[in-house]
Amino acid sequence: MKRRILAMLLAATMVLGLTACGGQGSDSSGTEKKEESADNNADAGDGVDDDAPEQSVVKWNCGTSGNVLLTIAEDKGYLEDEGITIEYVQANANADAMTLLATGKVDVVSNSGTSNPLQQIASGVDLTIFGGHMVEGCMPVVAKKGAEWNGIESFIGKKVAVNPSYFAFTGAVMDLGYDNPLEVVDWEIYTDYNDALAAVTRGDVEYALMGTGQNLSVQEMAANGEIDIVSYQSEIMENYSCCRMEAQTKWVNDNPNTVKAVIRALLRAQAYYEDNKDEAVKLHAEKIEATEEYVAAYMLDDEHYFVSVDPLKNSVIRAWEILDKTGFLDEKAKEINIEDHLNTALYEEALTEAAELYGDESPEFYEGAKAFFEENDK
Repeated sequence: MKRRILAMLLAATMVLGLTACGGQGSDSSGTEKKEESADNNADAGDGVDDDAPEQSVVKWNCGTSGNVLLTIAEDKGYLEDEGITIEYVQANANADAMTLLATGKVDVVSNSGTSNPLQQIASGVDLTIFGGHMVEGCMPVVAKKGAEWNGIESFIGKKVAVNPSYFAFTGAVMDLGYDNPLEVVDWEIYTDYNDALAAVTRGDVEYALMGTGQNLSVQEMAANGEIDIVSYQSEIMENYSCCRMEAQTKWVNDNPNTVKAVIRALLRAQAYYEDNKDEAVKLHAEKIEATEEYVAAYMLDDEHYFVSVDPLKNSVIRAWEILDKTGFLDEKAKEINIEDHLNTALYEEALTEAAELYGDESPEFYEGAKAFFEENDK
């Protein structure tokens, strides 16, 4: 998808590139435009800026693996440009992060997957998904060395270490024509990816799904001939929606300028990330106190690791429908319109604003982001 968009926009990119390079009559950067706008607002009338963030400090949980776009946005001053400071709030697990969010102890969660917030919404917690983090999380599917692999068909009738709430897999099985994927695959649930990996090496299961953080160890085991990496979750379902950004609906509605300021900063970070991945690895490794080799093992895999601030509305709706059909949502879900918990308007406004303010920094990125939004959120 990412590559198709880039291909389609190649001609437009060339034109935009000529405009950016040739427009030397104006040397205003996106940051200078932002500062000029702020100065003008400060000089007008009572000095109140109607576009100023309602809340300058945002309490955020991004798990132990962090959020590379936040890392870049802080390091490059993009959040500061928007008048936003991030206060990190730690949680021990995805469920704990959801509890912090539901109780108002954190404003935003960005690393707790898609199933978790959707299950919370289905149970009656009033959350809104307004952006994204990972679209595809570089999650390998592994098997013993020499194992046969024919795509998702290989799961049928087999014991696999995959939690069936991972909708990409159950959805793909249903796409094969099986109405009840829970009956045709023996899904084994392990709370730790390392335990699932051990189950593969022992022969207790045929296949196992690994987390993003297991890439380095899995790659080393594959190189040593101990296992095979047969696929990735993103090959099972493209743009499956790995992690969304969510907050309480009331917080989103009460803080639209804050939400847009955060999104603008993260969009600039995404543009920078896509052109400077090696530096992003170094920055993020330092941020999460990991080795560069560990971070590079997933972040430099352009085929299976994809981050985007986009809300990914269509993929979230698809996930909701799969989770509902497979019984992973509360019965209350039947009475809920999931689109009422998806706010794409603020993202679209922020994207337009960011393109106007910072488009000169990376014109091709913003054109691509607009096209991606049209394809995945309309």
